[in-house]
This record gives sequence, structure tokens and C-alpha cells, in this order.
Amino acid sequence: MKRAIPVLLLTVAGLVPLWRYEPQAETATVAAEAPADPGSGSTAAGRVVAGEVQETRYGQVQVQLTYEGDRITAVTLLKQPSSAPTRQAVPVLVEETLEAQSAEVDSVSGATTTSAAYVRSLQSAIDSAE
Repeated sequence: MKRAIPVLLLTVAGLVPLWRYEPQAETATVAAEAPADPGSGSTAAGRVVAGEVQETRYGQVQVQLTYEGDRITAVTLLKQPSSAPTRQAVPVLVEETLEAQSAEVDSVSGATTTSAAYVRSLQSAIDSAE
């Protein structure tokens, strides 16, 4: 009997976070554009290529690239999970893509799954552009 009360209290304490859990929406269609390169011309003259949709357990990821010549001038996420880590990771991934001009970008800590899906979609967009 002496053990029953602490066991019951610990069980309830362990179940409270499960009762309070609210799943996030799977996917939000949100655009996140990189700032335009000051030396580049109008993006209206650029070529736009969309990558393949990548499924993650948090939602879908799809990248769209804007090219001027052979240079990537803008990166837009057509689909991305609506989580805080993803919203923080997107600007970093976009900036790294514009600097690297390739899919060789580092994963963002805390958004590893989204980063991997971003790189796969980015690579498929680059492959389509070639």
C-alpha cells in the first residue's frame, strides 16, 4: 500500500504530457524567398524550376529555384512543415544554397529531417534545370 500512492502519482504525472499533446498541421504551403542579389537583373527574365515533393514525417517539402543564366538567384519553398524548427531553418538553408550555388549545404540542427528533404528537393530542381 505504501508503494501504491507514489506509483499512481508517477503514472499520472507521466500521462499528463500525453493528454496535453497537440499534433501540428502536416504541411503549410508557405513561400520563403531569399533576398535578391543586388547585382542581378529582374527575376522575370529568369528561369523557374520546381523540385520534387519530398515526404517527411512532419509534412511535405518542395523547393523552387529561380535561375538567371546558370546562377541560382532565388529559392522559394512551395511546401514546408509548419513547425518552429522549420521556420528557423529555412532562411539558413536558403542563404547557404545561394552561397554554394549547389545542393551541398549543411543540415540545420534541430531541423535535420526537414534539411534532408530540402536538399533532396533542391537537388531534383538542380537536375531538372540542367
